[in-house]
Amino acid sequence: MIYRVLLGLLIIVAIAFGYTKVMARIASGIPPVSVEAEHQADHIYVSKDDRMMYLMQDEIVLKSYSIAMGAQWDAGPKQREGDERTPEGSYHIDWRNPRSVAHLSLHISYPDSDDRARGQENGYDPGSNIMIHGLPNGWGALGSLHRLLNWTDGCIAVTNSEMQEIWSFTPNQTPITIVSNWSPNNN
Repeated sequence: MIYRVLLGLLIIVAIAFGYTKVMARIASGIPPVSVEAEHQADHIYVSKDDRMMYLMQDEIVLKSYSIAMGAQWDAGPKQREGDERTPEGSYHIDWRNPRSVAHLSLHISYPDSDDRARGQENGYDPGSNIMIHGLPNGWGALGSLHRLLNWTDGCIAVTNSEMQEIWSFTPNQTPITIVSNWSPNNN
C-alpha cells in the first residue's frame, strides 16, 4: 500500500511541474528488428483478471507478461471515451507507432464495428487509440513498479524492455483476444 501512495505522489509532483509534457516530446525509442517469421507470435491473449498477456504461436506460449491496464479495468469492457476501461473482445494489431508518447506502441483495432454500433445506439463515443505500450517517455526507470497501479486510460502497459520484445515478436495483423479470464491451459 505504501508503494502505491509513494508512486501516486511521485506522479502528482511530476505532473505539477510539467515533466510529462516535456518528456512526451522525446522520441519513443528505436524500434527493435523483428524476429524471423517462424518465431513470431500468431496470437495474443490478454487475461484481465490475472493481469497477464500471452504471446502465442501454434497454441504454445512464447512469452508472458504481467501488465497494467485501464484504471477501471475490472468494471467490464470499454464502453465509451474516457471510462478508463480496457476493451474485451477479438481485435488485431493494425499499426505501430515508433514515435509514441509511451515507449513504442502497437495499436489494437478497437473500436470494431460492433463497438461503434453499440456506442451510436447508446449515444456516446466508444473511444479509440487503445494500445499495447511501454512506459511514458522519461519514466522507464519505474520498470515493473508501474504495475502497482492500473494507470492507463484503457491501454495495456508493460515495461520498456518488455515492449521492445513484444514489438519484435508481434507483426501487424496479429489477432488479439482480450477477455476477463483466460489461461493457456484452457486453450
